[in-house]
Amino acid sequence: MPLIPEEPQIPESAQGPRVTPAAGRTAPTPRPVPGPRSAATPRPGNPGRGPARPAPPAQRPHPAPPMPAAPAPAVAPAPAARKLPDAGSAAQFQLIPAPAGGAVDAADEAVDLLLDSGRAPGDILVLTTGEQHPWAAHELSFGEAAYWAQHDAGDDVFFARAANADRCASRSVIIVAVNGDLDEASARALSDARERAGVLLIVCGDPQKVNSALGAGV
Repeated sequence: MPLIPEEPQIPESAQGPRVTPAAGRTAPTPRPVPGPRSAATPRPGNPGRGPARPAPPAQRPHPAPPMPAAPAPAVAPAPAARKLPDAGSAAQFQLIPAPAGGAVDAADEAVDLLLDSGRAPGDILVLTTGEQHPWAAHELSFGEAAYWAQHDAGDDVFFARAANADRCASRSVIIVAVNGDLDEASARALSDARERAGVLLIVCGDPQKVNSALGAGV
């Protein structure tokens, strides 16, 4: 019977030092080697390709910084006061050239200049030859009684149509805005205004129409 050679025995001294776990410590369990990660398995700390994250809300636009206010246009001084020829009173006369569409605005500017100069509001009466002044139209919406009560109080600027000038008491300053055709009634009211004005008569309108209505060169 043939003999099987014995496997060589490795002496214990050649096997290296044997590591003996310290007393009270458990030998660590070998960690398994992770296999290949599928695309469906997300990486820890990484959400992976999950559901699409909703888009962030649109950023509210910041308001643009306010632009500096443009300086108010300088108001040209009114023409030098002149006396009406053959006027029945000592009232001075000023003519402010303006088209029919801008006569009311010119009259409002004249009121502002008078108030800024210290003139009392109750001293001023504004007449329009065409449509009512916006203030008068607004006040008349509350009734004529309340409207004319403000005239009788006499403590503020009053606005009326030139055709109703005979209902208005005389005031120191009368401003006439020629914002419509100068018919016979309006021309007569314009002529009467220079007698009602105690100190100053201002007419805002087309110089040719005003001269024709007054029958005098100004």
